[in-house]
Amino acid sequence: MSQNQVVDRVFFFDTTLRDGEQSPGCSMTIPEKLRMAHALEALGVDIVEAGFAIASPGDFAAISSICREVRGPRIASLARTRREDIEAAARSLEGADRSRIHVFLASSDIHLEHKLKITRAEALQQAGTAVRLARTYVDDVEFSPEDASRSDPDFLCSVVTVAIEAGATVINLPDTVGYCVPNEYGAIFRMLRERVPQVAGITLSSHCHNDLGMAVANSLAALEAGVRQIECTINGIGERAGNAALEEVAAAMLVRPDKFPYSHGLVLEQLYPTSQLLSEVISFTPAPNKAVVGSNAFAHEAGIHQHGVLAHPLTYEIMTPASVGVPNNRMVLGKHSGRRALAHRLKELGYALDAADLDMVYHRFNELADRRKAIFDQDLISLLPAHYRAAEALLPAAELQI
Repeated sequence: MSQNQVVDRVFFFDTTLRDGEQSPGCSMTIPEKLRMAHALEALGVDIVEAGFAIASPGDFAAISSICREVRGPRIASLARTRREDIEAAARSLEGADRSRIHVFLASSDIHLEHKLKITRAEALQQAGTAVRLARTYVDDVEFSPEDASRSDPDFLCSVVTVAIEAGATVINLPDTVGYCVPNEYGAIFRMLRERVPQVAGITLSSHCHNDLGMAVANSLAALEAGVRQIECTINGIGERAGNAALEEVAAAMLVRPDKFPYSHGLVLEQLYPTSQLLSEVISFTPAPNKAVVGSNAFAHEAGIHQHGVLAHPLTYEIMTPASVGVPNNRMVLGKHSGRRALAHRLKELGYALDAADLDMVYHRFNELADRRKAIFDQDLISLLPAHYRAAEALLPAAELQI
């Protein structure tokens, strides 16, 4: 890449405190929201969606507190296309250095008919009126046609046009129910850019849910289609199967700059600490096999993999643990492990075995591993020939490094 080449900037819009908190079991108190907001500030996210001001007095108070204390990111509050929602959002944001009102209204026929019970014409009128009202309070207004991915393309273009003409500065097309596949989701943004010339000066945003397990893939497809704001959550928490996981989108950009040559403001080493904090706050951790931040993301048990990683980590790790804030990788000893990993761990424990002793211990280890799901260091020591354990018994307790 030449020095004169302009690199597009991607903005990370974190909705952990709003959409993420809507996930069952993820409710947070005001102090917990503040802790998370400060962590998101340290992570370098661009926009923090702090809550839905009209939803409850607690949500309003949390947004207000975050606006007073958090100064790095822009703070957003969600609002329906109702005057009372927009006014509550504006009041909740009064203490912010930089604020945004995020207005949403369903655009799919199934939502208009069965949930809102309004016509398309009424929806267009509501969208325009709400965005104009929001602009009287703040300079930055995001508009989201909810369920955009299942909306009629002609009507989607119409409602986006109305919102932009009313003053929207960001247009988000949510895949609200996780319906899209990547090429389809990207095509919606391309269609919008072709058919609505007004989007030329507007930031386009993606907001993907994980009902089919494609939230991150769809978000990356949106980037390739010209989107420059990604809406996501830490650990991918959110309604139903969750939202696009911020750490996975960020890691994809780290590992594949050939596909996603964009800059951003994230401090990637804060990804794992932020994930850990969220786990503490909501009292449950990501699945062990969760990409980037799961407990097994940098763990290796198979002997072939362990041998490769010990020889050179990049043989089986496409990013270093340190690059995303993980303290280190782990060699997990189990029935799939090989001699090299066993010897490596025993050496860490202070036992350098010759080839004959290692063969004997490895044989004992395999027999034990076939019966046990977990192997601990004391188990390994118990497998050693007697003369190793006898030598250990002669050492002062302070010299034992177990």
